Amino acid sequence: MIKRLLIAIVLLAVLAAGVVGFNMFRDQAIENFFANMPVATVTVSTVEVKPESWTPSIDAIGTVNAIRGVDLTVETTGIVKELHFSANQRVEQGEVLVQLDDAVQRADLFAARTQADLDKQALDRAMELQQRGVGSTVSLQAAEAAAAASGAQAEKLEAVLQQKQLRAPFAGTVGIPRVDIGQYLQPGTSVVTLQDLETMRADFTVPEQRLSQLSIGQPVRLTVDGDDNELTGEIVGIDPKVDPSSRLVSVRAAIENPDERLTPGQFARIYVDMPKEDDVIALPQTAVVTSLYGDYVYVARKPEADGEEQVPAEGEAEKLEARQVFVTVGRRSGSQVEIASGLEGGEMVVTAGQNRLNNGTPIAVDNTIDPAGQAGEQAASK
Repeated sequence: MIKRLLIAIVLLAVLAAGVVGFNMFRDQAIENFFANMPVATVTVSTVEVKPESWTPSIDAIGTVNAIRGVDLTVETTGIVKELHFSANQRVEQGEVLVQLDDAVQRADLFAARTQADLDKQALDRAMELQQRGVGSTVSLQAAEAAAAASGAQAEKLEAVLQQKQLRAPFAGTVGIPRVDIGQYLQPGTSVVTLQDLETMRADFTVPEQRLSQLSIGQPVRLTVDGDDNELTGEIVGIDPKVDPSSRLVSVRAAIENPDERLTPGQFARIYVDMPKEDDVIALPQTAVVTSLYGDYVYVARKPEADGEEQVPAEGEAEKLEARQVFVTVGRRSGSQVEIASGLEGGEMVVTAGQNRLNNGTPIAVDNTIDPAGQAGEQAASK
């Protein structure tokens, strides 16, 4: 019985040793496989680091409005008799847009003017009698007062008559009529919008830290959705007060709109151009990766062996690998970002494909895979 028990124990020990040995062999084989497995080459696009002239800008978003734009309303009650405009018509300053029924006011004005003429004639007779010495001073003063009162009454009724007409306060383009002929209007009723589209204004805000960099007359560029062409203008107003709740400063720019490409109320992107600077290292923003440890880029370099660069054999293509380099990021302008430190001129920085890279990853450069980055770089260099 004891002999069988010993044999069973020995067999169990041998089996356990075999299982442990197999697991150790498997783990070692897997480790050797992954250690010796070749790393796949990643295709990336690159850009050469070189100092260049750079025009920084303050980027903002805002709203476009006409430099002069109002919703026209009537001053008095009345029934619409005539409409002298149509939608999107160009009108001149002082042009009559709406005529209300003014028959009663015309009659009152005619009566007042007739009375004013009579009082004027009475004044002339009183002055003539006074000159002859047969008229009293009291009669002359009464005639003067009557003539002045009737003249003032005529002017008042003429002003009331003019209120029956809605005139354009400035030249511009009218919108869609909001009233119809025969409609009874109350004071303050909105009739039509009038917008001067030749010159537009763009209202936007910037952080208070950038306030010292702004000045009246500073050039700005503006783009709107659906139109890639830039419009130019200049700053015409800077609010002297910083909003304490948002810490933003309100700014207004005047934008020329000769082709009426801008429409009041549009969302716009505004770029305030700063003075041009030389010898600035700038990269596309797609090249910079942000992490918890800081901002970094991948630089394409030759592989190193024992601290020395490997020289390819004759006829062999040059090999490159990615190296992580931490950088200090400065200002941003459009699609470009300033690199304050960390890079030197002549280095090749990866602009696309960073999500598949690690230190030492073999890379192949193909700059045709990042057309958006190239377009942004070309636009920033102009």
